Amino acid sequence: MTTTTLQPLTFTKNYQTAKIRLTTPILRIGGAVSQLNPYEYIQTSSKVYLPNQEALARVLLQRGKLHQYIQKIEDKEDIKPLLDDIDENWHNLTDDYGNLIFPPIGISRKWVDGKITDLRPMIRNGFGEPYIPGSSIKGAIRSSIAFFLLKHQETYNTPRRISQIEAQLRQRIDNGELRRQAKFADDRLFMSDLFENFSLKYNNKNYNPRTGPNTDFLRALNISDSLPLLEKKIPNKKTGKSKTYNIPVTTEVIVSSHFQDNNAKYKASLYTEMIFNVRTEFTINLDLEMLSWFNHNQNMRLPFNNLEELMNICQEFSQTQWDGEYDYWNNINDNNHQGKNLDFEIIRDFYEEEKCPYQLRLGWGTGMGGTTINWLIDDDLRAEIRDTCGLKAPNFEASKSRRTILNREGNIRYVPGWAKLKII
Repeated sequence: MTTTTLQPLTFTKNYQTAKIRLTTPILRIGGAVSQLNPYEYIQTSSKVYLPNQEALARVLLQRGKLHQYIQKIEDKEDIKPLLDDIDENWHNLTDDYGNLIFPPIGISRKWVDGKITDLRPMIRNGFGEPYIPGSSIKGAIRSSIAFFLLKHQETYNTPRRISQIEAQLRQRIDNGELRRQAKFADDRLFMSDLFENFSLKYNNKNYNPRTGPNTDFLRALNISDSLPLLEKKIPNKKTGKSKTYNIPVTTEVIVSSHFQDNNAKYKASLYTEMIFNVRTEFTINLDLEMLSWFNHNQNMRLPFNNLEELMNICQEFSQTQWDGEYDYWNNINDNNHQGKNLDFEIIRDFYEEEKCPYQLRLGWGTGMGGTTINWLIDDDLRAEIRDTCGLKAPNFEASKSRRTILNREGNIRYVPGWAKLKII
């Protein structure tokens, strides 16, 4: 196992707390709205603008253009021509209350050469600022723990064994249950047993409540939302030069797979709002006393007793994903397909480092390999699960597709979501 040493940590009698700096090359986490309509954003040659809808409506009402705006919405049309008619400097307009129609938190650099369609926005907090929800971080940690417990089943007396899970999966594929209940399959197969099947001991008294969220031992782990991902410059103390972080960008994401001969195959382009060169902070708090209350009903050992052990669990899962991605990309042949130059040399270089330098993978890019026990089950079964619950690709490994991101020059340059964690 790769060991991660985290210092400094704050200890009290009952808690272990750390402030974490999270950095990642590029990130997207989706929000409540999966795609925006053409009237919900404006694009120019260099930028993409998301409006303050209330301020926009007030200005259009004042300028006598509200009816035309409503018609654009009904027809699902681009509203830029309407704004051009109002003022050539429409991007600087404010309403009667001084609110910008297009606040800075809704403006991103356009890395797309051409027209954007079906824009997918980044998740935002109540103030309209991009951020990373603590629930997303905790969800990735939960996946890491599940993987770890099932991989080291003998050490921790894990009640669900991989062989049992595989047998149940095959049965549920055969009887059609997996397709009908795919969303909750993990909970029924192993997640509930691993995380919720606990009794509690408090003040020397034993309690056996009904299993569920109240008996989930990760109640002892609290993770805050990140600080807003607002663009900022931070000076380098050694060089004196500044570096810009949290740059909002609208990108073209290439969805690719491969043919039987492993030549790369272009499938689709997606247009997404992402944050480039992310640097933010969040707080993680482990309630050591609460953790001690939990006793598994089938005598499974808890996999961690402090934050250092928890981070090492995350590192181990990341390493497994990293190794799998290395193998995938080194089996793909670059190809020109449907007018796209599928040159993945930079992606192969990215995975060339033997030791994974990241502790988590968040948001887009995780797929089957980052959110399930994909790397522990039989390859053929993994493909059957994909064919049953997702897009069929008979006689191919699962998962077959990947997402890569073009840079501003239109070259395949990035993979999303790999995050480094450092205690500060």
